[in-house]
Amino acid sequence: MPTDPAPVLVTGATGRQGGATARALLAAGVPVRALVRDPSTDRARAVEALGAELVTGDLDDRDSLVRAAQGARAVFSVQMPAMDGDTINFDGELAQGVNLIESALAAKVPQFVHTSVSGAGQHTEAPGWAEGRWATLEPYYTTKAGIQDRVREASFAYWTLIKPGFFMDNFLPSVAYLLPRGVAGGLATVIKPQTSLSLVAVDDIGRAAAAAIAEPDRFHGVELELASDHLTMTEIAKALSDALGAELAAPDMTEEEAVAAGMPEWAGISHEQMNVAGQPARPEYARALGIPVTTFAEWARENLPEPARR
Repeated sequence: MPTDPAPVLVTGATGRQGGATARALLAAGVPVRALVRDPSTDRARAVEALGAELVTGDLDDRDSLVRAAQGARAVFSVQMPAMDGDTINFDGELAQGVNLIESALAAKVPQFVHTSVSGAGQHTEAPGWAEGRWATLEPYYTTKAGIQDRVREASFAYWTLIKPGFFMDNFLPSVAYLLPRGVAGGLATVIKPQTSLSLVAVDDIGRAAAAAIAEPDRFHGVELELASDHLTMTEIAKALSDALGAELAAPDMTEEEAVAAGMPEWAGISHEQMNVAGQPARPEYARALGIPVTTFAEWARENLPEPARR
């Protein structure tokens, strides 16, 4: 059991990555202080019911962040860009990341664990980047890399970057992303059958963050390219078929065909980048650090079919 009674301030605790981190920490007996904007929401109350302390704050309000971070042993950091109408506010995401870093420093928090995305910082090395092929993805990666740089440059006694790959949850029919028209509608994507994806189970992000917080010395300066599994789309389709009891095939579609089948129009460019560059995250990196990871087949058996588990 942990001997440090100080809590960990967890941002995004009502979401996927922060929620997984809060659960992993609480399971290990580590006190969690969950940053929420509104403690009266069902999601906030669900986190509190797990045993977390709720603290009201906002990533856009630095004073609230300093108060929330007082006395914390570590901060778990995750940000998602907000929407300004039809525009993604990447500047706002960067500002929130900087606010949290500077607030943690002001509160003298010794450890900072930040989750970003696989390949951020090395994205400009992707084939076609210099020629502008992936220009529409530049704000996304530049923002992620910018926050990473701020973490490295800050004077935390201990810091860790977790860089997750492609979320397994993207294959949930309820997410309507890779299966936008449900299981019967099939997979809709321009990711080729032979393309391998660096897949990550969200619970493994929580395990990685909890491991870093448990051993700050060992994880100081670690930049973990986190994947739980590494499979081709053909292998993914097989695992989905086995779990669902319904035959799914890895499609070989043009962008026009995929959009007609329900793929969001904005997804085409990022899916095509997966075909060309992929992500550097691999499961062996986590295993080398003693972090257990979840195979895609295990995840699929646990989470599919959704109706039977809700």
